Amino acid sequence: MKEYSEVWDLESIFAGGSNSAAFQERLEKLKVEIKELEEKISTWQADAAGLKEILAVMTKVDEGLSQLGAFAEALSSADVTDSQALQLDSQVMALIPEYSQVNKEFQRSLAQIPDEKWESLLEDSDLKSVAFVLGEFRRDGANFLSAAEENIIAQLKLDGQTAWSRHYDVLSGNLKVEHDNKQLSAGQAFNLMMASKDNEVRDQLFEKWEEAWGKDEQLYADTLNHIDGARLTDQKLHGNTDYLKEPREYNRLKQETLDQMWAVVAKNKQSFVEYMNRKAQLLGRQKPVWQDQEAPVVLGDFEAKHYTFSQAAEFIMENFEKFSPKMAALAKKAFEGQWIEAQDRPNKRAGGYCTGFPENQESRIFMTFGGSVNEVATLAHELGHAFHSSVMWDLPHLNQGYAMNVAETASTFAEQVVNDAAIASVTSKEEKINLLDQKLQGALAMFFNIHARYIFERSFYEARQTKVLSPKEISDLMVKAQKEAFADSLANWHPHFWAAKLHFYIDDVPFYNFPYTFGYLFSQGIYAQAKKVGGSFEDQYIALLRDTGAMTTEELAQKHLGVDLTKADFWQAGIDTILEDVKEFMELTEEYVK
Repeated sequence: MKEYSEVWDLESIFAGGSNSAAFQERLEKLKVEIKELEEKISTWQADAAGLKEILAVMTKVDEGLSQLGAFAEALSSADVTDSQALQLDSQVMALIPEYSQVNKEFQRSLAQIPDEKWESLLEDSDLKSVAFVLGEFRRDGANFLSAAEENIIAQLKLDGQTAWSRHYDVLSGNLKVEHDNKQLSAGQAFNLMMASKDNEVRDQLFEKWEEAWGKDEQLYADTLNHIDGARLTDQKLHGNTDYLKEPREYNRLKQETLDQMWAVVAKNKQSFVEYMNRKAQLLGRQKPVWQDQEAPVVLGDFEAKHYTFSQAAEFIMENFEKFSPKMAALAKKAFEGQWIEAQDRPNKRAGGYCTGFPENQESRIFMTFGGSVNEVATLAHELGHAFHSSVMWDLPHLNQGYAMNVAETASTFAEQVVNDAAIASVTSKEEKINLLDQKLQGALAMFFNIHARYIFERSFYEARQTKVLSPKEISDLMVKAQKEAFADSLANWHPHFWAAKLHFYIDDVPFYNFPYTFGYLFSQGIYAQAKKVGGSFEDQYIALLRDTGAMTTEELAQKHLGVDLTKADFWQAGIDTILEDVKEFMELTEEYVK
């Protein structure tokens, strides 16, 4: 079997690591491009040719910022002690206020064009192809303040909202949890706490985990208060009093759609509560506990299969091939091209992600691979993101910007392929129970854990509009949200989850939660169709992915799936497929609890 490297190649992006001369050269070139863009916008006469010139330079600037920012993040993720990588990130961030001002001036100028004139501009075929995104620019530009005011806001954000977000990275990166005479990083402690087969180990770690995040709760509370307080102030200055308007517009969906999704999820929780209760029994518990959400169910003589990284690669490519040869080809390119940082070593950031390098038309994937089936699925998930990007590189730059909710579609689809392949290859009843449980853990996260985050964030924003919240007040909101989302089914709660979850501290994307559940259920419908359609699915799937940056979510679903997302039917159909897994899990495990 071919061996694949677990360490990614960044040298082909910018040689020299955090001391890269090529990085600095691209940075200096980017500064010139921003000035060029500013000049073209200031002299534009609202003509089609001039607009296309502006968009061409804007593409270079956007891609340059993405290229440089992704590189700096990759370096700091792979080694949190690389202080020079943080300096690179700061250099890129320093350009954001100027570019933001230029970009907003462009959007403001688009908003000032009369509708009749605008329609005539869109008769140009090149501009017509990006009309949807240009329309969003016009919508946003109509709400901007003066150029001077917008510039002040952008400048202050660097040492305000963005700085607080970076501050959280430093705080969480330095957090240590002591266990078994070892100092574990946050990522190491979390992985062990959630994946250990030993109840006692999970219990001990959870207690220490809560204590570790609670130790500096005031620092985390200050950080969260200031990030969201700054966002609310920014929204208020722009005449927006609805804190969900920004995430809705970013995700290109209606509140009606979002409310319908959560309503159907809430309606179906009882079956998943029964699954959690059964799992608790199998683990020797009287009642489900927080730290058991990802605990493996190991019955009889079953021993969980361990994959080497290269075995995982072969398994993923083999099963991608059954649904889409192009997915398999992209995965092969990623493994052979060393796009993946998977090595299990100290000083790596917790978590995983996929990032794009548009100037190379390549992706890079970050994770820590330990060999479990779950980690194989995570690797497939991130490769799904890379595939999504790969089918869009040839589109106009403006049409490549898909939102987070549909971003989770390809990734969750890829993960589903691998999960089902693993279940199909089982050799015993106990192995099937174990893998079904691992699959259902994903549903539990989407319908309960993510729901708790959404409920919490709404309640926090409501309260933050009138005051700064204390750590205790924030923890109380968190527990209340968890009780509602988990249907009050657990024996304990995670009060400092708000401190431990990175997603609450991301400065550029508010409500980094509901899009996961959306993408999960959206992909369920696509996956069901893939199994039904068979060989002709690939082209249809790619066509859907290529449209994700050029229409609303509701339009995307109507065009490619023929469904109305504001109705309960679509969401219920997605959940019904998962309830089949719940039913099978309950049937297979019944004899073990008698």
